[in-house]
Amino acid sequence: MSHDERTFVMAKPDAVQRGLIGNIIGRLEGRGLKLVGAKFMQIDEALAHEHYGEHEDEPFFDGLVEFITSGPVMAMVWEGADATRQVRQMMGTTDPAEAAPGTIRGDLGLDLGQNVIHGSDHEDPGANEREIDLFFDEGELVDWEKSDAEWVYEDVDH
Repeated sequence: MSHDERTFVMAKPDAVQRGLIGNIIGRLEGRGLKLVGAKFMQIDEALAHEHYGEHEDEPFFDGLVEFITSGPVMAMVWEGADATRQVRQMMGTTDPAEAAPGTIRGDLGLDLGQNVIHGSDHEDPGANEREIDLFFDEGELVDWEKSDAEWVYEDVDH
């Protein structure tokens, strides 16, 4: 299996305000994923509309935009084998009240509206690339070799 799938992850405004960025990064690093891009930023309304465009006709759309623009976020790109599905599994279900203990939302969240983290949808082909392109320019992502890869994956060539 290839070790180079990239996926988009965002620590939402509630995570930033609650000082959870380091915890989230630590969990993803601990899993063996590799950080290849990070940007602490304030999302403006135009970017929020583009990011959540698929929900534009939903009654909760305005609330999504208001929340995601309410404070800074930490936008990140992570890399690893099956990274998108791995991150989604680690995040837990969308509603933190129903997310399993041990997941990011299950451990760190209580409220559906403020659920700490966003990750690209592994069931939507191309979602990760679309979101990465929305938040990052190619020059902002770093290709690098993680020295512990042979301890994360059993099929690493030496």
